Amino acid sequence: MCHTDLLTIWQNYSYLCDSNSIDAMVYRQLSESEFQDLGSRILYEDNHILIVNKRIGEITQGDKTGDECLADAFKAFIAMRDLKPGQVYIGIPHRLDRPVSGIVILAKTSKAMERLSAMFREGEVHKKYWALCCAKPDPEQGYLENWLVRNERQNKSFISLHQRKDSKLAKLSYSYIKSTDRYHLVEVELLTGRHHQIRCQLSGIGCPIKGDLKYGAPHSNKDGGICLHSHETAFIHPVRKTEIHVTAPVPESWAGVEE
Repeated sequence: MCHTDLLTIWQNYSYLCDSNSIDAMVYRQLSESEFQDLGSRILYEDNHILIVNKRIGEITQGDKTGDECLADAFKAFIAMRDLKPGQVYIGIPHRLDRPVSGIVILAKTSKAMERLSAMFREGEVHKKYWALCCAKPDPEQGYLENWLVRNERQNKSFISLHQRKDSKLAKLSYSYIKSTDRYHLVEVELLTGRHHQIRCQLSGIGCPIKGDLKYGAPHSNKDGGICLHSHETAFIHPVRKTEIHVTAPVPESWAGVEE
């Protein structure tokens, strides 16, 4: 949806609210800039699913911080856009860490939610990430398989040289794309979904992600995030059974990385 269409919808909604022509909404009224920003980040939408481009710092699902999560923001957006006075259903079949940007898939119906959740569990949703790394990988292409152990207290994963009772097998493949003045763009195909998997495994081969102090980067990023971006996803639609293929542009802060 273009900028002009979003502005018109927001203006019409505001007029109806001011004139008491619609019932009170369940969700908060978004500002004009918030409404247009959320609308501009929709990558795909139909009656069953919504795919959006998450910004660094946003949380996918509510947590102890009390910050508004991405799901609630889009509930408010849909309520305003579609003039829905009641509840808006948004299911969250997967999550993306707060400092990470990129593709998030949301369910708009309980049927889609149930099926998407099963698809994520079975590895039927294919995901590729882009990472700006502090070092160029050697070799430039490879496959990594490690046993990861999660430390709950530190909220960090570690590579174990041997299988342990509390370890989980993590698999990914990677491919070097190009270098900027100081950093190196690597594409990662995620083959399992472990805690901090990409961050931990890339650090394990001497390629920590830019801004990721927890896994060995020398400096933080000004925005508090890390340069890891969920760039591409492909899967069979959970209801329509058609192929869905979506890519998300990288954040503007990724200087020197063009699509």
